[in-house]
Amino acid sequence: MIALREKDYRMISPPSGALQKPAAGIGFILVGIVAISINDMLIKLLSGGYPLHQMVFTRSVIGIVFTLMLMQIEGGWHILRTRAPGLHLLRAMMLVLANLTFFSALASLPLAETTAIFFIAPLLITLLSIPFLGEKVGPLRIGAVIVGFVGVVIMVRPWESGETRPAAWYIYLLPLLAALTYAINQLLTRKLGATSKASAMTAYVQVNFIIVTLVFWAIAGDGRYAVGIENESLIFLLRAWVWPQGRDVWLFLGLGLNSAVIGYALAQAYRLADAGTIAPFEYTGLPLAIFWGWMIWGEWPAPLVMVGIALILGSGLFVFLRERQKGRLVSAKQLQRRH
Repeated sequence: MIALREKDYRMISPPSGALQKPAAGIGFILVGIVAISINDMLIKLLSGGYPLHQMVFTRSVIGIVFTLMLMQIEGGWHILRTRAPGLHLLRAMMLVLANLTFFSALASLPLAETTAIFFIAPLLITLLSIPFLGEKVGPLRIGAVIVGFVGVVIMVRPWESGETRPAAWYIYLLPLLAALTYAINQLLTRKLGATSKASAMTAYVQVNFIIVTLVFWAIAGDGRYAVGIENESLIFLLRAWVWPQGRDVWLFLGLGLNSAVIGYALAQAYRLADAGTIAPFEYTGLPLAIFWGWMIWGEWPAPLVMVGIALILGSGLFVFLRERQKGRLVSAKQLQRRH
């Protein structure tokens, strides 16, 4: 069934009142973004000694325990039943791809740059909401999307030689691919959230993470494919499994706890409010990424990179303001009809 348009979601709500709680949705997205920033910092911190698929597997195993607890609170095992298993699988695989490509980029690129490029995702959500949700996006918001992409081009700096960038140009495609798959995932969350609980959607994702990373372990867990490779992102992806030592055990536990918080908070946010309202708040992750990069690795974005970040951030805020204006206009029309 084709998704209802955004204005129709406002006009026709399910009996439970879901999909019409923007304040709660914003609260959940802010909690999720803080947890994501901590998660990204921990993964970059551990990327020099452990393989990516081991970290994702560990955090998913730990995270699913807490997810199942939340699922019991939200209704029990029966909420896993769904009439759209194919869409749930597609959503989960999009999130798996988003995570693997983004985390692989972290091994080669500074945290702030990787995060900034990834945060083109909310603009992609705005753009893709046209075919996915049937929303109408005007020329001003389309213009904001274009400005955001200009910001990405400035950050990638394709006119510069490879020696002046932290990594080869094609590494920058990893956070871009992560942004695209994440945007598709969040729009599917919006579509499925009308009938599925947040904890159930999170459980589907955690199971997919576990399956995919076990396949990685079966194929490359001994590290044989990492031999002779110099690319840091590929080494991070193919390095042999190593048992965590010392404080790293607690860092892995923190990844697991964050995994549960992230999955639940993001799924709830996109269930409770429309994509246009929620997506711009994801940009709070940008200053958090700059903060972690500066505090832990002493990284500070170059002036040109800051220009690209500013363009991405500014275009996202513009889209947010347009959505707020659109919401006020819709509310005014509804008020007139009631009176």
